[in-house]
Amino acid sequence: MTELVLANARLVRPTEVCHGAIVIRDGLIAALDTGDGVPKGAVDCQGDLIAPGLIELHTDNLERHLAPRPGVDWPHAGAVIAHDRELAGTGITTVYDALRIGSLLRDDARGRARYARALASEILEMRALGALKISHFLHLRAEICSDTLLDELDEFGTDDRIGIVSLMDHTPGQRQFADLAQLRTYMRGKYGMNDAEFEAHVTRQQALGAQVRGPHEAAIVAAAQRYGATLASHDDTTTEQVAASAGHGVRLAEFPTTLAAAQACHAHGIAVMMGAPNLIRGGSHSGNVAAGDLAQAERLDILSSDYVPAALLLGAVRLGQGCGDLARGFAAVTQAPARAAGLADRGALREGLRADLIRVALPAAIPMLQAVWVRGVRVA
Repeated sequence: MTELVLANARLVRPTEVCHGAIVIRDGLIAALDTGDGVPKGAVDCQGDLIAPGLIELHTDNLERHLAPRPGVDWPHAGAVIAHDRELAGTGITTVYDALRIGSLLRDDARGRARYARALASEILEMRALGALKISHFLHLRAEICSDTLLDELDEFGTDDRIGIVSLMDHTPGQRQFADLAQLRTYMRGKYGMNDAEFEAHVTRQQALGAQVRGPHEAAIVAAAQRYGATLASHDDTTTEQVAASAGHGVRLAEFPTTLAAAQACHAHGIAVMMGAPNLIRGGSHSGNVAAGDLAQAERLDILSSDYVPAALLLGAVRLGQGCGDLARGFAAVTQAPARAAGLADRGALREGLRADLIRVALPAAIPMLQAVWVRGVRVA
């Protein structure tokens, strides 16, 4: 039996921050005590915060390691390990690795080739071998406007640790890409499309989306049920889209683009997730609703690091400081995402839960990560 005691800490509980100590035994939280005493053999945390490990439901970080430059396919094992270590070093102890399923078969696919099944197998094999420091699940981002979606959905099953399936629709003129001028700028910058290529791309994709939207949506919903995964929507913009999401059984809304959509999500009991970079920067980089505005309206439940892993911890602190409730800020990156993903064994400082923990010094506005534990074992 192994035991670790972290004492003289500020414990970030679900609804309060209080002075105390935490006892870790055999990878679980064995006891929580109050007071500022330091028992013999305990680690003196000197008033630092002890919080649950951060839970990341939506991140593009693995893609960045897989393709560090346009046209570069980095060795996958090395990319997965680098991604794993980077997240551990930012306080993330549970991650849902986002993999796109649904590819295009035409010559203008521009990097949207099929890859998810092979990469998922590599991640799961590395996990089985004990090569990864943090806990990994899969998040399938199912692209409705695609050619290969149905075949790719059939490649996955109940043994693949799929925790989330997202309904993604990037058809030009829809949701995130409702503004074709913004989409034109994006496609020029990322893929080097000229005007003629862009117009042809829009025409083809809109025709494809109209053809496949109904059967593809139905297939995604059925697959999520088959996998036992949480179903998520992506970029809901209107109350009608939210109503359709609710009808599909969506429990998590990723990045609703308007306050009206976020309000509708709450009316339907759907948790709202926004990007921590949006909160930290003071607004969306693509012109959508600001996460801070949703927080003020009490319509922000969960934060995601999105494209900056270190943003998750900083976002939690900014959210907590903004509302005068640090426990609430941390709940958006611990307890709330655990609940949305159906994880009952982590996400809070509570006896019997996994000892996935972080130690954070907070001398001012910027949190400084001091240590990270997964199942009571220090990983960063």
